[in-house]
Amino acid sequence: MEWIDRLNQSIIYIENNIEGEIDYNEAAKIACCSTFHFQRMFSYIAGVTLSEYIRRRRMTKAAFELSNSDIKIMDLSLKYGYDSPTAFNRAFHAIHSISPSAARKKGSTLKSYPKLVFTATVKGASEMQYRIEDKKGFRIVGIKKEIETDIEKNFVIVPEFWKEFMRADLFSHICNLSNQSPYGILGITVYQDQNNYHYYIAAATDEQKPDGMTEHRIPASTWAIFECDPSPEAIQDLYRRFYTEWLPFSGYEYAETQDIEVYPTPDQSNKKVEVWFSVR
Repeated sequence: MEWIDRLNQSIIYIENNIEGEIDYNEAAKIACCSTFHFQRMFSYIAGVTLSEYIRRRRMTKAAFELSNSDIKIMDLSLKYGYDSPTAFNRAFHAIHSISPSAARKKGSTLKSYPKLVFTATVKGASEMQYRIEDKKGFRIVGIKKEIETDIEKNFVIVPEFWKEFMRADLFSHICNLSNQSPYGILGITVYQDQNNYHYYIAAATDEQKPDGMTEHRIPASTWAIFECDPSPEAIQDLYRRFYTEWLPFSGYEYAETQDIEVYPTPDQSNKKVEVWFSVR
């Protein structure tokens, strides 16, 4: 469970720099993973994006200072990294639903978000069915979209990409390409380096690449494969449980390559979604 300890060390780094500049790359380095994966893992485990967590913690501390000191709002906004009182007021109101000046009044209701502490959890009430597969590299063909290093932006970009995909009537074309394992429509985030992130909607295939589509090769890997219901909430819960319940006690480490979400095609009898995690 060393990686849980590393995550908590990264939280300590964030807390120590909450009043200054927080370098996501440094936080990820402490956690011994890429910046992209650190943000992604954080959002699934914490249920909130890293940037939103930092905003909540800053506004929590700012509220305490407003209640217990006579610091000027302009000075407070600069202290917590805002260029103007207007931007600070907007962020403060988004968290507390009142303005900073109103927060100074006795009896004001404010919100407090405590520091996160990551823990591995042991639960026996809900099983996790999985299988381990060693798989050779395979080729995918489909469409891709450049995504951001900021995970919060990708929570908007990726769903919009799926909507574009469905509107463009590409669903049947990619279904017809699928002729190799994993069978189905694949959603894959590919992070090749710190400045190169893409999301693919594709199929595993040996068919010729159609015009207008692109191809990519997924490297050989050991995969931990889980099933879940085909809803965004169920998929997000599976990611959270993988990191906090399965991985710490499995004897495996996360390989930090590509994760693959496998969505069934209309002709498949099994309507569950599979999530493939690369492990070692």
